[in-house]
Amino acid sequence: MCAIPLRTQGVCDRATRASSPAPTPTRPPLAAFTEPDRPKDLLIRFITVSDSHVDVTGPGQHSDKNRWNCHGCGDSSDRPEQDYLFRIRPNANSHAAACRAIPLR
Repeated sequence: MCAIPLRTQGVCDRATRASSPAPTPTRPPLAAFTEPDRPKDLLIRFITVSDSHVDVTGPGQHSDKNRWNCHGCGDSSDRPEQDYLFRIRPNANSHAAACRAIPLR
């Protein structure tokens, strides 16, 4: 507690702050896994329950060349020739909701 009268209490606070060490900036906590690089043709990225990622890549909505790939377990689309976006989006999302594999790289 400061021994200065109340009318000059602000001076005491400033003096106390000046003599105490400056706070050090805190770093944000590091994530357990970092986000992998984004492919050029990335359409959607889902985060799995284990903080891995499932990427949906390809030319876009009206193409059958889209596919999904899990960075955790390595699983991917099972029928790449039929991978229209409206078909693989729910599959990629379901996989992301269930996959508990963590990337080991």
